[in-house]
Amino acid sequence: MYKLITLVLAMVFISFGAFSQTSTTPPSYFSNKEGAIRGFDPVAYFTEQKAVKGNSEFSYDWNTVTWYFASDSNKKSFVENPEKYAPQFGGYCAYGVSEDHKSPTDPLAFTIVNDKLYLNYSIKVKELWMKQQQQRIEKANALWPALSTSN
Repeated sequence: MYKLITLVLAMVFISFGAFSQTSTTPPSYFSNKEGAIRGFDPVAYFTEQKAVKGNSEFSYDWNTVTWYFASDSNKKSFVENPEKYAPQFGGYCAYGVSEDHKSPTDPLAFTIVNDKLYLNYSIKVKELWMKQQQQRIEKANALWPALSTSN
């Protein structure tokens, strides 16, 4: 009887350990043959307030995709704190995420809100996004955890 109780307790503790572990799977990031953000520099959105094409000379692999930068200093900034510069919602269209789906993005259709980079499918979709931006961010934040793990 003592062995049975010990075995059951051991299985319970193992089960709790398995369920309490956090996922080590990196978030899903939109990329294509040009890399993350279609090869645009994520740091430049913050430092230059515009979309700047990156250079393959300054590349860095992070979370299973390649990121390109316009300068070595931008690359260093990203390497030091990638979460600060990486686009929200894995670089997928923020408006699309607020509508519960993943859509590719146009690097020129961007906004920075509260020091976070948001990308949209197109300039026209960005205009729609801007009309209800805060509500869209809240809705997308709620939907992203499930979408981030879907194909």
